[in-house]
Amino acid sequence: MDTKIVVHGGNPLIGHIRVSNAKNAVLPILIASILAEGESTIADVPHLADVDTTCALLQHMGCEVARQKGNIVIRAGSLSGEEAPYEFVRMMRASFLVLGPLLARLGRAVISLPGGCAIGSRPINLHLKGLEAMGAKVRLDHGHVEAHCRRLQGAQIYLDFPSVGATENLMMAASLAKGQTVIENAAEEPEIVDLANYLNRMGARIKGAGTPVIKIEGVERLQGGAYTPIPDRIEAGSYMVAAAAAGGDLTVDNIIIDHVKPVIAKLKEMGATVQEMETSLRVTVDRPLRAVDIKTLPYPGFPTDMQAQMMALLSVSTGTGVVTETVFENRFMHVDELKRMGAQIKVESRTAVVQGIPKLYGAPVKATDLRAGAALIVAALAADDRTEISCVHHIDRGYDDIVGKLRRVGARIERTPAEA
Repeated sequence: MDTKIVVHGGNPLIGHIRVSNAKNAVLPILIASILAEGESTIADVPHLADVDTTCALLQHMGCEVARQKGNIVIRAGSLSGEEAPYEFVRMMRASFLVLGPLLARLGRAVISLPGGCAIGSRPINLHLKGLEAMGAKVRLDHGHVEAHCRRLQGAQIYLDFPSVGATENLMMAASLAKGQTVIENAAEEPEIVDLANYLNRMGARIKGAGTPVIKIEGVERLQGGAYTPIPDRIEAGSYMVAAAAAGGDLTVDNIIIDHVKPVIAKLKEMGATVQEMETSLRVTVDRPLRAVDIKTLPYPGFPTDMQAQMMALLSVSTGTGVVTETVFENRFMHVDELKRMGAQIKVESRTAVVQGIPKLYGAPVKATDLRAGAALIVAALAADDRTEISCVHHIDRGYDDIVGKLRRVGARIERTPAEA
């Protein structure tokens, strides 16, 4: 049954929230498990719709997949399917990441063109050019990609843009290629480092992850292993911003501090108090916050996945803030929904000017994508009256038990049937 999230704003957030492990690390790690011939155990996997989709895709391709408490166990020895059909890829763009591993393991792959959040074109050409450089024959036909090879060969690959997905796809493929692959202008996100650490745990030989140049020495085979992914920096940032918007005294646990430095810096600039501990952050707000300017950039810059949440916070800050989106060309879809709640925002091309007001007001709104949904929850926590958020399946793709976590720290928030 379809549901909606209902929020009665005005309550401060007080207490502790524990961040789940990172969706954007877990999905490629689950997919990388198809490279291994033995059993892989991924620990502390969050309960997310995208995780369920990934597990279903792996099963479709012949893997044995089992949930054991919070862990997922994958046996890919019987990998047989070489196709990721549209029913999976339209639901989750990360499904396209099976292309490289399938080519490396089976020598052939058929992948439907991607879906996922409608926040920009996010072209796949970087993935395909890299695999072609490694010797794959690639053909686009009737809405899908067909690729085949005898064995991928090491290659020198330069990415025109530091794409996270392309870096992950090529790094996985290169792990079983013959010879050395060098990826230049590679993405530097923490999730790239986490994937490289997992691949190395399985026997890969990867150096330089987290820098612009990654070197991979291909090996003959990989073995399964046990691994715990990193905490979710975007979930952590979302709760930090929610605390700043609603006020109160919130401690966010299970954080790698270095991964959320850009959000910490902006919250401090706005006037929030942020206390850093070893694996936790405490956010307190006892006065109106000041508007700031934000420009999204690839890591280690300010993350595009936090832009919508920060815009919601700027809507109730003092002064005018300018938000510039440089990563995706269509990531202001949440603006019209925030304006339904009274936000004063003007958009021109990739820039939004946000004039802060003292209070937003509750309204029926719709989550247009994953992070837009989180932004609407942030706005609703800071608003007067009642806000109803529909299309919450987007939120369920990336936030594990967001309603329960916020409720336990004082938010008046609940999930109800959509027709209620």
